[in-house]
Order: sequence, then structure tokens, then C-alpha cells
Amino acid sequence: MMEWIRFIVGGLCILAGIATAAIAVYGLFKFHFAMNRMHAAATTDTLGILLVLLGLIVIRGAAWDALKLALIILFFWFASPVSSHLIAGLEVEISDRLPENCEIEEEERGGDAS
Repeated sequence: MMEWIRFIVGGLCILAGIATAAIAVYGLFKFHFAMNRMHAAATTDTLGILLVLLGLIVIRGAAWDALKLALIILFFWFASPVSSHLIAGLEVEISDRLPENCEIEEEERGGDAS
């Protein structure tokens, strides 16, 4: 009976992580500006990975595998915000160097670049 409870709770965590990742993918295609896309990807990426790996930890139980998965969660929680911050800083630096009438900005606004 206890195995079924662990399986159901773990499965719900995994499904919630997959749903969070699906929302992130929708946000990546819905938003027009790079900084909005970065926010959608970074916030839901960390939560989605946490939920999926937490579900795997619950299903696996107390084992060395659970410790390894917890270390993966810890790594992602440190690496994902740092990499997102660096990419966002690069985007800000590049967009400051572009001229006002650049084709990239016209495409992001939805206007015709020609």
C-alpha cells in the first residue's frame, strides 16, 4: 500500500513538472522580447526540473539514487539563474549597441523590416 502512495505522489510531482515545462514553452513562443522570454524560461525551468526530480526521488525512496538526484537539483538551482543572468546581460549589452532602426528591433515590434 505504501508503494502505491509513493508512486501516486511521485507521479503527480512529475506531471506537475511536465505541465510547468509546457507552460514555459508556451511563454517562449508567446512573448516577443528577449528579456520576457528569458524570464519565462528561467523561472519555469527551475521549478519544472525541481518537480520532476522530486517526483523521481519520492518514487525511488531512500537510496543513493535519491541523494544523486538531490545533488542534481542543487546544481540546477545554482547554475540556471547564473546562466540566465549572463545571457540576459549579454542581450542588454548587444541591444544597446544596435542602431535605432535595426531590422532585429523592427521584427520584434511586429513591423515590416523592408
